[in-house]
Amino acid sequence: MATKEKAEKKDDPPEDDDETVEEEPDEGIPPWVMTFADLVTLLMVFFILLFAMGSIEDEKWRLIKESLKTALGDDVIPEAGTRLGLEVVEQALAEKAVIAVDEVGAMVAKEIEDLASEVEEFVYKNKLAGQVQVSSDERGAIITVSDVVLFPAGQAATSPAGKEVLKKVFDLLKQFDYNVKVEGHTDNIPIKTEQYPSNWELSAARAANVARQLVTAGFPPQKLSVEGFAEFRPKVPNDSAGNRGVNRRIEIVYQRGSIKKRMVDILRSQKTVVR
Repeated sequence: MATKEKAEKKDDPPEDDDETVEEEPDEGIPPWVMTFADLVTLLMVFFILLFAMGSIEDEKWRLIKESLKTALGDDVIPEAGTRLGLEVVEQALAEKAVIAVDEVGAMVAKEIEDLASEVEEFVYKNKLAGQVQVSSDERGAIITVSDVVLFPAGQAATSPAGKEVLKKVFDLLKQFDYNVKVEGHTDNIPIKTEQYPSNWELSAARAANVARQLVTAGFPPQKLSVEGFAEFRPKVPNDSAGNRGVNRRIEIVYQRGSIKKRMVDILRSQKTVVR
């Protein structure tokens, strides 16, 4: 019996009081999970921004829509406050602008044509043919008066016959409510006097004299301007006495910019959008 207990004790492993069990360390969250979470967050923010940029508040859209209806005179405005709606509005504005620009150009051209016709009829009725001419270019409608009619040679004081012509021209100018520019031109023969050291002074003085007489007759001074071009804007080459006579002139210009402004105001009064 004692022998059997000894054998069992011999088979049992010796106990080690100091032995400890080592546990495997916890590895935690893998590093790629944090990167993935950041990516998902950024994507969410990105799509939120896209949604915010593609939509507007209903109340703001209603105000915009009402304003556009008033401006465009058109009730076909999308109800939804979406990017599609804004694109339709932009297209409508662009179409209206193109139409309005075309209308303005056509109206300005028609008005200049009518002005030229009125001047031609005026010249015929007042027997001013050969003294007063009418034309048009990028500046507007132009009334040209020869300096022979208006001024003695080398002077800026208007002759008695010139004053009579200007009175008749004033009767024409007052019919149209546009800005007028008076331009003085000379030939290329130099002038050097105490009063007019060069053609610059002579051309400017002649234009100013004509403008002053128009104001005296009753033309609004705020609608007048004066320029002197000396010999540097010739109509024909200064190579003969006849051509030099053509270049010595006063040009009274109905300014295109003033006509255009009037046409734009007319269109705006009709609630047409003009850019």
